[in-house]
Amino acid sequence: MQQAALDEAGIGVRYVRLEVEPGRVGEALGRMRELGFIGCNVTVPHKFEVMGFCDVVDGAAQALGAVNTVSFEAGSTRGSNTDGPGFVRAISDEFGVALEELKVLIVGAGGGAGQALAAQCLIQGVKRLMLVNRTLEKLWPVVARLHRLAAGCEIGVLALEDPVLAEISRSYDLIVNASSVGLKPGEAAVLSAACLRPGQWVYDCVYQSKPTPLLESAAARGCGTADGRSMLIHQGALAFQQWFPGSTPLAAMRAALA
Repeated sequence: MQQAALDEAGIGVRYVRLEVEPGRVGEALGRMRELGFIGCNVTVPHKFEVMGFCDVVDGAAQALGAVNTVSFEAGSTRGSNTDGPGFVRAISDEFGVALEELKVLIVGAGGGAGQALAAQCLIQGVKRLMLVNRTLEKLWPVVARLHRLAAGCEIGVLALEDPVLAEISRSYDLIVNASSVGLKPGEAAVLSAACLRPGQWVYDCVYQSKPTPLLESAAARGCGTADGRSMLIHQGALAFQQWFPGSTPLAAMRAALA
């Protein structure tokens, strides 16, 4: 989708994939700068490590605790994060509602993606947030950081196996799966059908050629559903606009991804 946007705009450069071993991120960034790269996207597992090699990290990336977009500017390397803002736009596009109006429950909140989305919820002004993870130990430092970010939000934590999860989950407006469950064929839904009620919105950051088990279950329960492709498109478009200010890549990206 990035190359399609470049071609549509008549920008004569290539978007390429590079595999970088953990521990060599700084070396890779230095080499890219030498070779005249404009910037790059950063995927797992490098989103945390790359922060230490950016001369400037914007406020949103600092709040989210990770960098997914790097821009090589004159004399400096700038790190930013478009995942959170891309998520906000995806929820608005898919469900026609502003994120800040919703009570949000995030499954897989201990991982990098879950932490970033939780932080974005607070940046947007969400008033009630529930973090769910297989192990609670991973959530305590996350909660401490989130409280520093916005003390006005009611933040709860639950283990995925907690027997009260089903009852509590049904009281939330938006359910987000930020874990990787559903990526592998044959995996069960990350939440049981008992956790869902008609009228909820369910957003699964995992995207496949067919709906994930969670989205199938949610649709059967009468929930509004969407997968992570919309977030993928929006975060990509926001990164593109950082590299090429004034550009409008969204339509080309949508067509290419479709």
